[in-house]
Amino acid sequence: MSNLDLKPTPTVCGREAGGGPVKDLLTPRHVQLGESTVVRRLLPNLGRRMVGAWCFVDHYGPDDIADQPGMQVPPHPHMGLQTVSWLHEGEVLHRDSLGSLQTVRPYELGLMTSGRAISHSEESPRPHARHLHGAQLWVALPDAHRNTAPAFEHHPDLPVVTVPGLRATVILGTLDTATSPGTTHTPLVGADLALTEGADLRLPLVPDFEYAVLAMSGRVDVDGVPVEPGSMLYLGCGRPHLPLHARTDAAVLLLGGEPFDEKIVMWWNFIGRSTEDIVQARADWTAGTRFGEVHGYAGDRLPAPELPTLPLKPRGRER
Repeated sequence: MSNLDLKPTPTVCGREAGGGPVKDLLTPRHVQLGESTVVRRLLPNLGRRMVGAWCFVDHYGPDDIADQPGMQVPPHPHMGLQTVSWLHEGEVLHRDSLGSLQTVRPYELGLMTSGRAISHSEESPRPHARHLHGAQLWVALPDAHRNTAPAFEHHPDLPVVTVPGLRATVILGTLDTATSPGTTHTPLVGADLALTEGADLRLPLVPDFEYAVLAMSGRVDVDGVPVEPGSMLYLGCGRPHLPLHARTDAAVLLLGGEPFDEKIVMWWNFIGRSTEDIVQARADWTAGTRFGEVHGYAGDRLPAPELPTLPLKPRGRER
């Protein structure tokens, strides 16, 4: 998914994760995405830039798109990151410059690794389901892998962990003893937790990871804090377990990972390490080189926004 902001500001990614647990409730910023989709942007946030290597989180829906075009994101470039498409309702048709053409459905993993360069589009199929509800997430690639070859993976069958009151689908990384088939380049986890009303659980965590919980639907208390759908609770590090209590049937995304210790700059749809990285990527996209071409999308590709006048200074978190 693209950042469609026509005046994107440079995002300094990487912050002090802290030495212990916290409870920092992040409120979203509403962003228009395409013709008919409004997303709630949780990362980057004024109070938090990253959770492990997770650096971008949009939550959208549930939206009634029966008489609407639904998601319509024209071809756009990516560099230095992975995109994760995750749906609870609806379908998204993915096309990319590798020639991939894939419909991603609820609880299936659509994982695109941009590496050195890729472009893609995302749209609701025609015809499409009445409702659209999901999340779009980015994972920053570490320096050792940021220039890797681009790739797209589709995993329709993901491992599931079940205990009374909980069905956890492992999107990326490992939860308990279940590991996703999706490719990762840093220690992290992403899991969809479906909770039944009245469930009272203590979810095992990795103390060295930092975590956040994004509420998708229902009413749930995370370590005693009510987290409403479309909001996210940052939890910090040092937790051996996480208390969860479902007041209704509910669903949340658990995002976590080893705190990212590199200095990076995120601007528009690019992650680089210097001003020169970003300037070159923008020039290549404008010139029609390097990022390839997306075939089959009925519309023009996205033009790159103007660069800011000040240099894009990379910074990071001191451990």
